[in-house]
Amino acid sequence: MSTGLTLVATPIGNLGDLSPRALATLQSAAVVLCEDTRVTGAMLARHGVSVTMIPLHEHNEDDQTPRILDRLRAGDRIALVSDAGTPLVSDPGYRLVRAAIAAGLPVGAIPGPNAAVMALTLSGLPPHPFLFLGFLPVKAGARTAEIARLRAVERAGLAASMIFYEAPHRLAETLAALAEGFGAARPAAVARELTKRFEEVRRATLGELAGHYAAEQARGEIAIVIGPAPEEAAGEIELDQALRDALAAGLSVRDAAAAVAAATGLPRKQVYRAALAMGGGHGGEG
Repeated sequence: MSTGLTLVATPIGNLGDLSPRALATLQSAAVVLCEDTRVTGAMLARHGVSVTMIPLHEHNEDDQTPRILDRLRAGDRIALVSDAGTPLVSDPGYRLVRAAIAAGLPVGAIPGPNAAVMALTLSGLPPHPFLFLGFLPVKAGARTAEIARLRAVERAGLAASMIFYEAPHRLAETLAALAEGFGAARPAAVARELTKRFEEVRRATLGELAGHYAAEQARGEIAIVIGPAPEEAAGEIELDQALRDALAAGLSVRDAAAAVAAATGLPRKQVYRAALAMGGGHGGEG
């Protein structure tokens, strides 16, 4: 391990997945920064590593960062791990890494396990491009708003597989919200307990997955993968919904067509014809 800060990917379940380079780096570190010393301590003990551990989590990262930078300036070799997987991916450490880079201190990484990428590759859905989005908001209103924002981005042209993390006790309600926001027919996959004894990848539509997990409690660490929006996402279905929303807001057929055409980039005549059909054929435009 060279002098500086090294981000070390650790197993996401099976402790045998720690790479030889990762193990050597942890063995040679003066300090290992970790989310939970109990979790990392068990992993280190499994590999016979005895090293000083310092907790680094969202509640103390700002306070710890200046102290860690001082140690790095003094020449300490410091490793950063998360409880599982690749550091910084929905885990603490970004503020420290950003500060170390800004201070001109060396930052490196040892690659390894990552639940999001593994779930994507096992999902059977298009592997690229993909968008990793971490955890959706816990509160229903904020979650619905975030899903609506993502749908708007899709309407603007995004076509990518999306990956989310979720806690098992929220999986059913999250899948129901995703099915409502993205459409029950959208292909998706739920991957849980990856690399562990009870690893499972369930592939179906969002509606089918929502129904399954509404009846069956999930356990373990979970990743949700959703396939890209179909081509019609920016076509008739989205156009009709956008027009319905505009007309419901009190706009005339003519004004609704103009607003939706501007928002979607679709030809105004096409939108106006659809608006006429929806508004009863009276739009006031020649």
